[in-house]
Amino acid sequence: MNTLADTLKYFFTITAELTVLFLGISTVVALILTYWPEERTKKWMSGKGLWGNLVGALIGAMTPFCACSTIPMTLGFLEAGAPFGSIMSFVIASPLLNPIILTLLVAMMDVKTAGIYFVVVFSGAIVFGVILEKTGGLKQVKRVRLKNGGMGDKEEIPREFGSRLKRAFLKAWADFRAVLVYLLIGVGIGSAIYGYLPQEFVMRIAGAGNIFAIPVAAAIGIPLYIRAETAIPIGLALIQKGMSLGAVMALIIGGAGMAIPEMSMLAGLFKKKLVAAIVGTIFAVAVIAGYVFDLIF
Repeated sequence: MNTLADTLKYFFTITAELTVLFLGISTVVALILTYWPEERTKKWMSGKGLWGNLVGALIGAMTPFCACSTIPMTLGFLEAGAPFGSIMSFVIASPLLNPIILTLLVAMMDVKTAGIYFVVVFSGAIVFGVILEKTGGLKQVKRVRLKNGGMGDKEEIPREFGSRLKRAFLKAWADFRAVLVYLLIGVGIGSAIYGYLPQEFVMRIAGAGNIFAIPVAAAIGIPLYIRAETAIPIGLALIQKGMSLGAVMALIIGGAGMAIPEMSMLAGLFKKKLVAAIVGTIFAVAVIAGYVFDLIF
């Protein structure tokens, strides 16, 4: 009974924290974006060389897109003539870096963990964006077109601050409802791990002493549909049970970066070789990040 009580307490506490953080951060970001012209984003993405890759990764990191938004944005950048490398940096960074994920890492782990996560993933998005461009990835783009330049239907933004705030909150609420099931699944699994999974078992399979724990965790994460918001509470519970921080980060990056819906939608834009290259890129970033975390911590 004590274990059940601890498990339920963990579940409701983490769920409440995630709900407040998700709605709060999503509302603030959505409100800021109402003041950011869409054309300016396209213009910035057109930068040459590493600047374009940096901007692409930054846009992916600052916008809480789901796959249904990332893919139209990607097509919009392609049709706008943005450099292919900067688009790839955006595609890699978008599911792995956003204000919600970073805030959850700070709140549930610490600032240092969130900072290292950002630096490693952001750098990986830039580097692999350059590599995918230099190796001829542009030739693997299908000829697909979408109305409105791939940016989706444009909504009229109200002028009054109160109306903008209401619109931002409603968008945040809609995004929250879309991920609520996955969030509850993640917290539920994390709670069960916290309450019932033997610590000795976790330490033996995925503890800091197992050098193969990181690539295995990354490989396990890739075929799973785990949003980062779902994976973080699971990772927190696994850390408390003795799993190395590096293996947890590899699992989060592998799962969140290769969500099945996003890969299916990317297959509509890119040929199989490029989709496979993106999967390989996410796996490489996950493994590198895992070993960096274990080395530092």
